[in-house]
Amino acid sequence: MSEKQFAKRDDEFWRALERRDATYEGIFFVGVKTTGIFCRPTCSARKPLRKNVEFFSDKTEALYAGYRPCLRCRPMTANGHVAALIETLREQVEKRPDEPLHERDLLAMGIEPSTARRQFQRYYGMSFQAYQRARRMGSALVAVRNGSNVLETQLSHGYESSSGFRDAFAKLFGATPSKTDGVHCLLARWIDSPLGAILALAGDDGLYVLDWANRRGLEREILRLRQRTKFAIVPGEHKVLTQAAREIGEYFAGTRKHFTLKLAPRGTEFQRRVWDMLLQIPPGKTRSYADVAKNIGEPGAVRAVARAVGDNYRGIIIPCHRVIGSDGSLTGYGGGLARKQWLLDHERL
Repeated sequence: MSEKQFAKRDDEFWRALERRDATYEGIFFVGVKTTGIFCRPTCSARKPLRKNVEFFSDKTEALYAGYRPCLRCRPMTANGHVAALIETLREQVEKRPDEPLHERDLLAMGIEPSTARRQFQRYYGMSFQAYQRARRMGSALVAVRNGSNVLETQLSHGYESSSGFRDAFAKLFGATPSKTDGVHCLLARWIDSPLGAILALAGDDGLYVLDWANRRGLEREILRLRQRTKFAIVPGEHKVLTQAAREIGEYFAGTRKHFTLKLAPRGTEFQRRVWDMLLQIPPGKTRSYADVAKNIGEPGAVRAVARAVGDNYRGIIIPCHRVIGSDGSLTGYGGGLARKQWLLDHERL
């Protein structure tokens, strides 16, 4: 989708929001920058200024953008009503945003974990674990999204306490934005795309991560990266990130098929062989996992190749979306099969 198409879509959504058009229920959600809350199109709350809103195609995108669900229109639920147990769980997530609630915590609260999982999935359409992860990641990513200039007023809007926000950021990235003097850092940047937000991490030796902000497993990968490099990760500008944002924008605009980004040395020797092979797959073409295994001289290592492909956290740049099953089916993409299909179709145009 081009910038003009996005602008046209947003104009349409704004008009629907102004008239509280119920036919747009489930089509979009609106995030209000001044409150850190996201709502349904039909929310009865006072309408914000146009400059203070942004639109999301689904609730997960809004959560990863750092917004919390509105308590008035309850955008997480299908009918706007929610059971008391679900409200209790949601409140607990907001009270301790940087620490996941485990089964033992639920049992200590007198809540049966299986009941909690079942009801949360029923009302919110996502698992309790996924909701916690989205809120935790979303809170930390607010700082990345807004660059290094993170104001206390912005933080307090995203959380019931700014300290909770800072804790969530520090737990994931290793240092708060205001305490990085003398700390070796990787720089982080939020990149918008037609398929959702992308998180990019880079240093002087190149690009370390470029992947969907809501990709499952990204949080663990960031923690592993911190442990291996001993670097903190903070929002900021870097020439590699500037180049990444420009080239990704050109890719989605259809004017770029190949990337020239410097890649930081990462992975095991086997993983690097697999990733180098992925870089040789032409845009618009696909290879099976078996093809990749054969081409690196390891025909019996199909499963190991699949794991290496899954461990690639520089998607699009290292095109793991071009690897498919031997029967031609789409399989195993961290960003979701819908994104994988979109990228393949986009490259074939």
